[in-house]
Amino acid sequence: MSQDLVIQIFRDFLKSTLVLMSPLLLASIVVGLIVSVFQAATQIHEMTLVFVPKILVISVCLIVLFPWMMNFAISFTVNIISNIPLYVR
Repeated sequence: MSQDLVIQIFRDFLKSTLVLMSPLLLASIVVGLIVSVFQAATQIHEMTLVFVPKILVISVCLIVLFPWMMNFAISFTVNIISNIPLYVR
């Protein structure tokens, strides 16, 4: 197993992680921005106000996107496991 192969596997792992987590992170950022604008407009500065909408939006995103996320993760894992004979050489 060469150093280039290890770097490529790690790069694929990081890319897959970013692809899987980006919808949740983007939804969380959008909700945080909307709640921040609401707090600035109404001058309600409650620190815990942002957590409930974020939890709800992330839960909905997980429910909607979980089949796609699971298929993506399974295909990545199957690819890694099926290529083990190539990695051992």
